[in-house]
Amino acid sequence: MSDIRHATSVTTLPHLLECAAQDTTRGVTFVDGPFVSYADLREGALRITQGLRSRGTAPGDRVLVAAGDPESFFRAFWGCLHAGAVACPIALPADPSRLRPQLEHLRGLLGDPLVVVPKAHDDLPDVGLTTVTVEELDATPTEPEHIHAAAPDDLALLMLTSGSTGSSKAVRLTHANLLAAQAGKSGALDLGPADTMMNWISADHIAAIEAHLLPMRNGANQVIATPATVLAEPVGLLRLLTTHQVRVTFTPNFLFGQVNQALARTAGTLSGIDLSRIRYIISGGEATVTATVRSFLDALAPYGLRPDVVVPAFGMTETCAGSVFNREFTDRDLGEEFPPLGHPVEGLRIRIADGAGTVLSSSDRPASVVSGEVQLRGTMVTGGYFGNPAATAEAFTDDGWFRTGDLGRLDADGRLALIGRTKDSIIVNGVNHYSHDLEAVLDELDGVRRGQVTAFPIRPEGADSEQLAVAFVPAGDPADESTLYRTLVAVRSSTVMHWGFRPQLILPVAETQIPRGNLGKVQRSRLRTAVESGALDAAARRAQEVTGRFLGGHVEPADEEETTLAQVFAEVLNVERVPVTASFFDLGGTSLDVLRLKLRVQTAFGLDDLPMATLLQAPNVRALAARLASASGAGGDAAYDPLVPLQVTGEGTPLFCVHPGLGEVLVFVNLAKYFTGERPFYALRARGFGQGESHFASFDEMVGAYVAAIRRTRPSGPYAVAGYSYGGAVAFEIAKRLEADGERVDFVGVFNLPPRISGRMNEITFTDGAINLALFLELINPADIPELTAVLRLLPEADQLAHLVEHAPPRRLAELDLNVKRFGAWVHLAQSMVRLGRDYEPSGTVERVRVFYCTPLKGTKQEWLDGQLRDWDEFTRGTNSYIEVDGEHYTLMSPQHVQSFQATLRRELTCALDR
Repeated sequence: MSDIRHATSVTTLPHLLECAAQDTTRGVTFVDGPFVSYADLREGALRITQGLRSRGTAPGDRVLVAAGDPESFFRAFWGCLHAGAVACPIALPADPSRLRPQLEHLRGLLGDPLVVVPKAHDDLPDVGLTTVTVEELDATPTEPEHIHAAAPDDLALLMLTSGSTGSSKAVRLTHANLLAAQAGKSGALDLGPADTMMNWISADHIAAIEAHLLPMRNGANQVIATPATVLAEPVGLLRLLTTHQVRVTFTPNFLFGQVNQALARTAGTLSGIDLSRIRYIISGGEATVTATVRSFLDALAPYGLRPDVVVPAFGMTETCAGSVFNREFTDRDLGEEFPPLGHPVEGLRIRIADGAGTVLSSSDRPASVVSGEVQLRGTMVTGGYFGNPAATAEAFTDDGWFRTGDLGRLDADGRLALIGRTKDSIIVNGVNHYSHDLEAVLDELDGVRRGQVTAFPIRPEGADSEQLAVAFVPAGDPADESTLYRTLVAVRSSTVMHWGFRPQLILPVAETQIPRGNLGKVQRSRLRTAVESGALDAAARRAQEVTGRFLGGHVEPADEEETTLAQVFAEVLNVERVPVTASFFDLGGTSLDVLRLKLRVQTAFGLDDLPMATLLQAPNVRALAARLASASGAGGDAAYDPLVPLQVTGEGTPLFCVHPGLGEVLVFVNLAKYFTGERPFYALRARGFGQGESHFASFDEMVGAYVAAIRRTRPSGPYAVAGYSYGGAVAFEIAKRLEADGERVDFVGVFNLPPRISGRMNEITFTDGAINLALFLELINPADIPELTAVLRLLPEADQLAHLVEHAPPRRLAELDLNVKRFGAWVHLAQSMVRLGRDYEPSGTVERVRVFYCTPLKGTKQEWLDGQLRDWDEFTRGTNSYIEVDGEHYTLMSPQHVQSFQATLRRELTCALDR
């Protein structure tokens, strides 16, 4: 056949099909349907062309073509093109109430277009439009006497945007636009006749048109499936790719996640899958999440999938789909949460402009430090919207650049990276937060079905700004209230830790209640409309009722002190009211919130200091009011209780977690939330924080105090204990003592600590201890430690403390309620922990330990694991587990890592305890 790729004389789509039809062996395989050669496709299209003409269709007329059945759609599509008519694909929703207003809108916009449908869908609502079936058009006995001679700049296609019902815009795409787009893609991906391409996207999306024209241009075969075929069983996608020897396909990120889930369920039992022929899987339509892609690639590597097949891409209906591609993803960007989208294809230019229209950067002269609105110009870019001059004017700058509405930047190599989309952002207190950023975090929660969570803005009546709503589909049985409540808490907590504020609304919904476009992309504007119209009120009530039952219902304050405290709690948590018997942590309080609460209570009651232990051990309004009234927040060693109940719901075996070397347990507050409704979570804090409390005199005394506290709460086993860093050694000794008492200890967790700690403890000087605490409290930056250490070692201890506080961020000191005296007291307590550890030598055994390891303070993970952590094997009778987790030693349970850490920890606990 003629080499279509280099046939620059191909200037219209009918000419493209004519060239492709010269090779009768190439064509389209419709999954669950026939193989149709390009020659047969053209012959059938010409019959439909004659059928259209016999019904009065003239060049330039608009024709709505139903997109549900791909075979009938593309026959009608080519029939329109050969008649000079302009096809406009339309999805036919099953709900007639949604279709009627859409047809009424399009009747006015497009000027009484003809509607072409397959015979199975000829029962459309009557809005005054003429409808004809593909079968009727195809019944025309003769081909047309002539084929319309289109010009390159003639309108070839109208694509509807995904606006809300009745307001879709129609993007104008010419023959020249579409052919330029295919040439650009072909060059960017180096495609040829051997590159069979598969598409499963519905034809009312521009990606489906792209995937149909691109292999045709390259003289290649193509395979077309339906969305239902792929989404009903994601692993079926892999079988289709194998069966049809596909080399190029496309998927949005959510399908990577669904395939990952399906593969996890199969436990590696796939057979007959061979993905070695695949060259590219284009990832577009939504943000590509690197972690999801890595899991996908790792899981499918045994089936021949190369590690470099995924290509993040960017495109819009207005650019004829993909027009920016990142073929360097696996070489350069696997460390990024969201990879850059790459370079524009030939013929497309990108520039970044600020709100005033000033050009900040361009693909000709990239400047990676600036971000702004992404604007495009090129031969594949639409000229505007049909019948909507106002929308066209708004979409283009005065000098003719298309305004995408996306916010982004160009790196030093000219690669485009998106920050977010203006309409997919939530503006809270003047700050933009982008939906896909939070969705990537929430999508990893156990209780959330993969790919079925979305964040979107709402504006309740009277609100000063937008607020956040989150809708999700529960992963398990929606009737399981314990799991649902745990998920509600996890969604709220993860959001607070990731974005710093709480969702106003969390909605457990059915999958059908999350509206999606044809690529599976969530239509957030429709969700917002559903909330405002009351369509999701039942989901909101469900969340409130379940939460109310677990919190014990609303209990009003009984006196003035409780009323004042309840107001303080509500202000800190940014809610209207709180039940006085509900725990601050169950209400959503985080570790940072506890510090805010401490300051607010001190101010409200005129206190010089409120011990943190008082807040942690009396975490609801009623209990705290009683402690304040009795002044029992202090009392020296006699009043000291090491046990802090951070989470007390659930029937599972409680987990007792020992503090790190700094002695405090705030580090566990965020972690404990994920155990809601599953198992209680208690933390053990060191002695010495409270007024009049002495430091422990020996390691043995500390272990004895903790064992006694544990047994007061849980007199008999089985037990689960764990410790973070220094606390790992303490947890080991606690487990030994409980076993010596004849009790079962089914779980011993060690968070990144080897058994022998005396060497390290003897290395830690006062300066090191002060710096470690400052680092933990985020008073200093890790990069400043070498210089800071050199400066502090020359100063007396008191001056070292003063220097660290004086140079700390004032806002952080205020958040922590720290001054030199309090910081110094904390450093001295931490130093007491160091002194206890200097003489500690492990001995004896427990049944087994589970060691969770991350990046150490020095060296590599592998050196840390092999050289020190595996020494735990000497102190156990059974086989230990070594589990790698994200983060570094001091960030293991920080907001950016706690969500992944909790999932791993809870899984290991379940394995050990709930057999």
